[in-house]
Amino acid sequence: MEGIAIGLSSNSKETLKRLKKTEFIKEIFIASSSKDVEIENELVKIEKPREILLRKWSEVDLIIFIGSIGASIRLINSFLTSKDKDPGVIVIDNKCSTIVPIIGSHQSNTQNIAFQISSLFGSQIIETNNSNNQRFLNLDSFGNQWGWKRSGKIENWSKLVIKQAKDEKIFCKQLSGNSLWKTTESGYVINQIKEKDVEKKESTFHVSIFDYHEKTWHPPVLWIGIGCERNTTKEFIANSLNNFLASGNLSHQSIAGFATIDIKKDEEGILKLAEENNLPIKFFTKEDLSKIIVPNPSSKVQKEIGVSSVAEASCLMAAGDKSKLLKEKKIFKNKDLSTSKSGAVTIAIAESKNQYFPSNGEIHIIGSGPGDISFLTNNARKALSKCTVWIGYKMYLDLIKNLKRSDQVLIESKLTEEKERCSKAIKLAEEGIKVALISSGESGFYGMAGLLLELLQEIKLEYRPYFEIHPGISSLQLAAALSGAPLMNDFCTISLSDKLTPWSVIEKRIKGALSGDFVIVFFNPQSIERNWQLKSSIDLCLEYRHEDTPVLIARQLGRENQSKKFFTLKTIPFKEIDMLSIIIIGNSQTTLKDKILITPRGYLQK
Repeated sequence: MEGIAIGLSSNSKETLKRLKKTEFIKEIFIASSSKDVEIENELVKIEKPREILLRKWSEVDLIIFIGSIGASIRLINSFLTSKDKDPGVIVIDNKCSTIVPIIGSHQSNTQNIAFQISSLFGSQIIETNNSNNQRFLNLDSFGNQWGWKRSGKIENWSKLVIKQAKDEKIFCKQLSGNSLWKTTESGYVINQIKEKDVEKKESTFHVSIFDYHEKTWHPPVLWIGIGCERNTTKEFIANSLNNFLASGNLSHQSIAGFATIDIKKDEEGILKLAEENNLPIKFFTKEDLSKIIVPNPSSKVQKEIGVSSVAEASCLMAAGDKSKLLKEKKIFKNKDLSTSKSGAVTIAIAESKNQYFPSNGEIHIIGSGPGDISFLTNNARKALSKCTVWIGYKMYLDLIKNLKRSDQVLIESKLTEEKERCSKAIKLAEEGIKVALISSGESGFYGMAGLLLELLQEIKLEYRPYFEIHPGISSLQLAAALSGAPLMNDFCTISLSDKLTPWSVIEKRIKGALSGDFVIVFFNPQSIERNWQLKSSIDLCLEYRHEDTPVLIARQLGRENQSKKFFTLKTIPFKEIDMLSIIIIGNSQTTLKDKILITPRGYLQK
């Protein structure tokens, strides 16, 4: 995605700077008619809008105007050509209160970007197309969210969209790829037809690996196994592959990647082909390939490199469990060394059960804050807008599900299924899908961030999907704010759950915090199963601190039944404390006066 932003007045400077920090905007400009000529610098350029558009219109994917819709439309009017060629256009008013996507809501990622900017700025988005007004599925763009690529004339897709706008029935025949989209509110209304069912051509789109339909989304599920003579040219390999795909009516857009034996890691023709198509290559050892049963083993290949199959074995191995060999190997030869298409190549194709497009997938680890949706940061809201799938513990998802659009999916899980949630997020991201992994509070405080990153590190760096951690407001921050300022000096947090950390270690940490006179915050203080650790911890505290040391017990923070109560070490009501509670224990300097808890920083002692 490459985009520019143009401010139509000098008042837009700060908004332009904020947009420049996003991943969609590369350059920012202010219209040269602006009276403030001193604002130009390396970051903000001053230029006439028409001259900017003359240079950039055909090069960029997105243009954002800061100013009036009328002026923006007059500027772009003479540049408009067709839906599939024009960049997306978004207009934002000078106060950043309203965002209007006016061009490219279907054919590009414009609409989703508008949602992200709306979340980031806390703005209202005005949607003008039928898909959003009536919760329709964006038939000609929704596949981008699922890691798919589209084929077919834009006119045919437009006719399908018009039928949908007229409330006619729309049908889908899906033969491959992820089918989670069908569970979305907008996907649920699409009529699904089976492979052998008779279809209404004008009202049907396909999701498949084949290229003989008018309107198709192509999931990346095909693995191309390649074996070749040394120094076979890229051109010959590419030409052979195109012929091989055409012979089976298979779409080039469904290719997930290439696979071969590791002795080909320096084979220039294969490397260049993969690079030009922006596709991964998986290399396998002969020991790995020898484990794969293939229909056409070769004694000649066995004698030369020590394994009987490269093309068939490698594509099956790359495709993974439950894959099938779609096209058995075929050998292509050209011994005319005077041409650029020389050499010999063997190609086979396997279809994977799962998509593979990790360079398109993303995982956004989001701290949703301590309950109420008002504590969710704009940065987190932007990430949620971007992600097609949200994964999390049901109670946490319930708190933010009002933000979900009709084209997004919630995957709920139980409290103890942390590893399963992370593994699911990684799998979907590897398929080319953008995923939000939700934790309450701050994901890096006893949340999902650490586990997710540990699992990601098990994947080779070149195959690893992009990830980003979006910080959230922790319950300890809210507890402190509700009670006063108990964390003004050094403090530490300790989880009393010994499910993952031995109690002996927890006990040692408590003693260290007490001897260092830290304010202590206890997380996960007590459950039905763990009913003795809190009492033991308080007994330890009483060995180091006075029994009148002030204590805050806050419960259900950020939720309807939120409560805060003050006690001392000797008066803690153990029966009232559970996993929804957080405890702050003051240090030797902490005071409680007029129901205000303070740990002095020391300013008044200067």
